[in-house]
Amino acid sequence: MATEKKSAWMQGNLARWGIALAASLLLLLLETFPPTLFRHFDESLRDVFLRAVADGTPEERVLIVDIDDNSLRRLGPWPWPRSRVADLVEVLLTDYQAKAVGLDIVFPEAGDSEGDTRLAMLARYAPVTLAEVFDFTPRVPRLAQGTLARPSLPVGENPTLPAFGHIANHASLSEAARCVGNIGYVPASDGVLRHTPVFARHGSAAFPQFALALVHCAPPDAPPLPRLRVESQWRIPFRHTTDAYTVIPAAEILALNAPHALVEGRYVIVGSSSLSLGDRVSTPLDPLVSGMLVHAQSVSALLDISGGKVSFPGGRVAVLLLVYALLSMFLAVYWIRRMTAWGSVLLLLGLGALWLGLAFFGVTQQVERSLLAPLVGYLLLLLTIVPHEWRQTQRQNRHVLALLSHYVARPVLEELVRQGEAYRLVPTLREITVLVADMEGYTRMTSALELEDAAQVTKDFLDCLTRPVLAHDGTLDKYSGDGLVAFWGAPLVCADQADKAVEAALEIQHEVELFNVQQKAAGFPAVRVRIGIESGPALVGDLGTPFRSTYTAVGDCINFAARLESVARDFPTQLLIGPCAQAQVRRHATRSLGEVMLRGVGTRIAVYTIVVPEHHKQKPL
Repeated sequence: MATEKKSAWMQGNLARWGIALAASLLLLLLETFPPTLFRHFDESLRDVFLRAVADGTPEERVLIVDIDDNSLRRLGPWPWPRSRVADLVEVLLTDYQAKAVGLDIVFPEAGDSEGDTRLAMLARYAPVTLAEVFDFTPRVPRLAQGTLARPSLPVGENPTLPAFGHIANHASLSEAARCVGNIGYVPASDGVLRHTPVFARHGSAAFPQFALALVHCAPPDAPPLPRLRVESQWRIPFRHTTDAYTVIPAAEILALNAPHALVEGRYVIVGSSSLSLGDRVSTPLDPLVSGMLVHAQSVSALLDISGGKVSFPGGRVAVLLLVYALLSMFLAVYWIRRMTAWGSVLLLLGLGALWLGLAFFGVTQQVERSLLAPLVGYLLLLLTIVPHEWRQTQRQNRHVLALLSHYVARPVLEELVRQGEAYRLVPTLREITVLVADMEGYTRMTSALELEDAAQVTKDFLDCLTRPVLAHDGTLDKYSGDGLVAFWGAPLVCADQADKAVEAALEIQHEVELFNVQQKAAGFPAVRVRIGIESGPALVGDLGTPFRSTYTAVGDCINFAARLESVARDFPTQLLIGPCAQAQVRRHATRSLGEVMLRGVGTRIAVYTIVVPEHHKQKPL
């Protein structure tokens, strides 16, 4: 039995930790090789967090000059004369004192000579950043328009992303450009723009992203080149809402109608929101927005990083979050085995909620960590470990009930189940009433019988003792050869335990009387039963060793009841009751038999017996 229990325990633990390991491996698998649909949901949850924390405070470092539909109506359709574009840049730099200007426009074809020349001079000598579009999708034939400019920034420690094609400015403009940046990107599988390449590698040259080039094109105020801790692309933080950026129509700038304070000292991005020009993208904050706003978000984030306003310790936080997620799987399994089913569910829900809180913090820290992978792990635990523990509980329940069914009456057992007490077998101090019954002269009688007859007599006699005990809701402690020990008051509290013990004793006497009738008819000698009853405190519960244990009681009252049963041979009555039990008897009349010295304990105690009703008196045998 001990070996079976140990084996079941080991199997249960192996299953538990196996489930925890499976949940952890699933987490790592989803982190490393996320399916497309899973990645889509993961990014969607991240977008929700970004929208929740986006700051609507006006961004006073960046300005957007929009060649909008109204400007096109007032000044003419696109493409504008190159000289008008040059006018727009000159007005921003000279009249409005902008810090730097970035043109989110590519000019692959030459325009009017004067305008191209002026624009080339501005690109050579002024803090003006031109744009190029790099294509990151292999095509046949590859995309190749215009002439690539010289790279404007060193790569440093930043990663690069291979480009397979490009749309650049015409040769004279590209050759003059001092600052140039890439406005091409790789959209996510759901079409949302979340990342941009830090550097696009084309051939042996590497070209910075547009926002990076713009921020570093305004000496002597240009900040040092940041180390953006990314794999191949930079996740744009999107820390500001769309409304946080000031947008001024290009026509108002050219007409000098815009407030000077809204332009001076700012990084200016010139582009178009006109639907006819088609520069629209989807971002985590907006389903459809002008591409200029994506560059504006990037500029704001780069200024925050370069200026020390924010720090994104993504790598360290990502490791800590991963360690927490894995550790929480094993801790959950450890605690679930000690909790109820509903407690286990609440624990996993709590861990999921706590992870969402940590993930929310991780999003603000630019952590490249899956938000949903740990939740999937918790879901796996919910679907596996909780049913496993329920099955283990049911198995243990059945084991405990099977154990108790040998000791307690069926009504008591059913009450235990109803009250949910089946597991409460931990030894506790209880007030109980003990009954010890034994056959007088057992050895002398059985020695004269054949072995089979002696065994049958013993079995039948013990049956006479057991049935009354269980019939009166007693708990069978153990058999002692030709006798038994039983008690009342555990595992269920019994207010009338002494009376029930007395009633069981009277029933035993009656059963033995009927047993003797059968004995005489079979030619065997009659037997005499001796019974001792006493009450008192005792340690009751599942006692023993890992090799063998049993539900039993230990205390002085058991010893006293046994001594009373032994002393009964010196009295004409078969039933002796101790003083503590006698004090609790309510339904039966008792009479004193004086005091006796109990052997082995050196104590004199008063003894009593029951005034037996006529219908319980034994008939002469």
